[in-house]
Amino acid sequence: MSKVTVVGAGNVGATCFNNLAIKQVAGELVLIDIKEGLAEGKVLDMYQTSTLMGFGCTLTGVTNDYSRTAGSDVVVITSGMPRKPGMTREELIGVNAGIVKEVVANVLKYSPNAILLIVSNPMDTMTYLASKISGLPSNRVFGMGGALDSARFKGYLAKALGANSNDVDGMVIGGHGDTTMIPLTSKASYKGIPVSQFLDEATLKQIAADTMVGGATLTKMLGTSAWYAPGAAAAMVVESIINDTKKVFPSCVHLDGEYGQKDIYIGAPAVIGRNGIEKVIELKLNDEEKQAFEKSAEAVRKTNAVLKEIGAL
Repeated sequence: MSKVTVVGAGNVGATCFNNLAIKQVAGELVLIDIKEGLAEGKVLDMYQTSTLMGFGCTLTGVTNDYSRTAGSDVVVITSGMPRKPGMTREELIGVNAGIVKEVVANVLKYSPNAILLIVSNPMDTMTYLASKISGLPSNRVFGMGGALDSARFKGYLAKALGANSNDVDGMVIGGHGDTTMIPLTSKASYKGIPVSQFLDEATLKQIAADTMVGGATLTKMLGTSAWYAPGAAAAMVVESIINDTKKVFPSCVHLDGEYGQKDIYIGAPAVIGRNGIEKVIELKLNDEEKQAFEKSAEAVRKTNAVLKEIGAL
């Protein structure tokens, strides 16, 4: 029986957990949080919907007792301070680095063979940190960012096209940040047809711009980070791992020469299955996209450097 743990019972973690429960992705699901009663209360609430929604997996909510997470196949780490209006993901690094380090240590104590999916922000840097301190193979540590950014990209494309969002395909690579992500308008399509045949260059540039500030736009509206799409995106990635569906998701992956980069975690499409990251796909980028990727990687490295400056690495 598969087991999945979600660390952090805030909006994103609870939404991810709820999606996993409804879709019965694993036989056992555990939600854990530092705040007394929060995970237990949310899990009880979700359990009481099981007779309404028709799911029957085992749900457990706990406070700080990582022994209850033992034997997890996948651990989703969402814990950390949420982004506030006007706050960049980079400003979160000091607080969240400490949280992620503690969580990773506790998780691996009881689930040494788990795959770690990082959602905590700044996501590229927190994934890099988790990889360095865990010592796990790079295929077993990666971040969820591109799946969310790509969902937002496809949503904006669908609106502009007046199309069903499920008929639109597109992906976002690069860093998971307002200035570092790269919506690939050149490769976006509608029913297999390049969107450039339907939308002019100015519209495509606006869609890319809207995608890049998609998270900040919602933060300004909500007063905190978004949670429905992030939670659903994380759940979809977990489903691909547990069910070994080998779907391709843009994810925060370790690069070892791909795209001309090494020793970095950054967004790129990857095949995701039972072993975690099973293959990183290297796209053929045009000159503009190559330059954008190099600039994005440089920005991610600068944020990663803060880890050493604050003594987190």
